[in-house]
Amino acid sequence: MELTQTAYKDLILGPEEGMAYGGTFVPEVLLPSLHEITDAFEEIKNDECFVAEFHHALCTFSGRPTAFTPLPRLSAMLGGAQVFLKNEGLNHTGAHKITHCIGQILLAKKLGKRRIIAETGAGQHGYATAAVCARMGLDCTVYMGRKDYERQRPNVYWMELLGAKVAAVDDGDQTLNDAVIAAFKDWVAHPESYYLLGSAVGPRPYPAMNTFFQKVVGEEIRRQCQAATGRLPDYLVACVGGGSNALGMFFDFLDDEGVTLVGVEAGGRGSAPGEHAAKMRQGKLGVFEGYHSYFLQDDDGNIAPTHSVSAGLDYCGISPILAFLADEGRVRFETASDEAALTAVKTLARTEGIIPALESAHAFAHAFELAAQLPKDCIVVVNASGRGEKDLFITMRHFQEESLRDYARHLLAF
Repeated sequence: MELTQTAYKDLILGPEEGMAYGGTFVPEVLLPSLHEITDAFEEIKNDECFVAEFHHALCTFSGRPTAFTPLPRLSAMLGGAQVFLKNEGLNHTGAHKITHCIGQILLAKKLGKRRIIAETGAGQHGYATAAVCARMGLDCTVYMGRKDYERQRPNVYWMELLGAKVAAVDDGDQTLNDAVIAAFKDWVAHPESYYLLGSAVGPRPYPAMNTFFQKVVGEEIRRQCQAATGRLPDYLVACVGGGSNALGMFFDFLDDEGVTLVGVEAGGRGSAPGEHAAKMRQGKLGVFEGYHSYFLQDDDGNIAPTHSVSAGLDYCGISPILAFLADEGRVRFETASDEAALTAVKTLARTEGIIPALESAHAFAHAFELAAQLPKDCIVVVNASGRGEKDLFITMRHFQEESLRDYARHLLAF
């Protein structure tokens, strides 16, 4: 399909008839709920009162707008482009996820829903869902793969402290994919509940709805970059698991041909199946979890295992919107390995005093390589989608393993 630049936005937030991706592939019992959500979304996205309520909550509860931070020491060290970060980790609960949680929970309340279902990988979406549910007085159940439940225990604790029920999923590989499946099963059993999907994936209208709420990120970057530098950036770089933070960053720039959009997937620890989560590099088109897009699959079409040091990127599929934009050539995709992401965490911490989430560190790992090759008058903006406290036990295991063991021993003794 050939599109002019200005056609992208209307197509993505419109009825999707022109897209070869997405769709609604779900059990029949869920269709009434999805039609109800779709109709409500079509109504609220043009409702000035709803949009004003959404932005008021972002300001008073989440803390938007988030900072647009120059990285002068890092830029000087790299010797190339000027590097900036959009610090989404400054949001309440520590990541960009709270933005779409506020939007969807306001919509759920408009529909009269009292129970929210969610899935989470790194825990940031679950943490944000639990916080907003507590704020608005709603019941909250969050599904989390057992592997992620164990490696992201700080976020499990925060969710439970906020009153959410966190259900560890022992099926499959016990990661994000399995949490999504468990959440869908709950929704099938309880269609009166509202399923708050955590990324721009799933059946219609979730990809467009997630993008609609997250696009505030790119809108802020446009204003902040022009105020700081007098012009738009040359490159925008974001990590990609399902695609929520990337689409939030990219959406407002889809019509700006001079801005290159780069998504960075989890290269993991190798190129063999089960060693990475690079859907656009090695995935195949298929239908899974309610939508048509690229998924990591084996030769028989079964969903393949994934791996990433970051739980939030450890997912088998990618947003149908990003799949479309990649095939149209509007977004290009790169990968960063576990090792490169861990190195990026330490580099950013020691040059600029900022500790990013491991998901965001994938974007930084590629951006460091990119910026070093560009002229000094180029501007590269990286979406720091979350902060790194949640990864304490993962990064300590790599950087200070003996200190982690001492801490565990003292904790048990206490």
